[in-house]
Amino acid sequence: MATPDRSTTDTRTLPAPRRRIAARDRAVIALCLFLAWSGVAPNDRVVWALEVFWVAAAIAMWFLWLRRLPASTVVFWTLMVHAVVLIVGGIYTYSLVPAGAWVQEWMGRPRNDYDRLGHFMQGFAPALAWREVFIRNAVVAVRGWLAVTVVGMCLAFSALFELLEFAGAKLAGEPGVDFLGAQGDAWDAQWDMLFCLVGAMLAVWLLGPLQDRQITRR
Repeated sequence: MATPDRSTTDTRTLPAPRRRIAARDRAVIALCLFLAWSGVAPNDRVVWALEVFWVAAAIAMWFLWLRRLPASTVVFWTLMVHAVVLIVGGIYTYSLVPAGAWVQEWMGRPRNDYDRLGHFMQGFAPALAWREVFIRNAVVAVRGWLAVTVVGMCLAFSALFELLEFAGAKLAGEPGVDFLGAQGDAWDAQWDMLFCLVGAMLAVWLLGPLQDRQITRR
């Protein structure tokens, strides 16, 4: 009588493997916890809601749809940094962020420039996101026009965002002024768009080649 092969294991007796949470899901969960913590005692509840609305919407889109799409590492982590910048601005309001106040004192600036960082990231992170969407879907056939189209999209959104800030300031009253973050600067909208433009251009120039390599590898 043939003896059973003891090296063969009946897979039915093995426990079902645990599903591992992907690294990106863990990062988004950590971002959710930070977002929830930021809403415990923000400087102004209305300003906090206006600032973090974009982050909450992006998180919802991630779990419903975006997590199933391919994305380069540089795009994912740049967008995560952008989300943190927005949440911190929501906690304190942009004109009162401690890091910005420290830089203001160190450089002798007349204002807290943390909102300039926010608008720089408004160009930097979305530029890479738009660039990846255009490349993966072959939206722009000629590579020479890719950078122009991406930067133009970011600048157009920046102009739209300034209009949204203006509307929010009008509707919300004093909290809307804090949301606007102009700090008495008559040229605040123009400076915001300039920083967004510079951020988009630097992202395409500095990280575009790395993004191309990551897209090719995947």
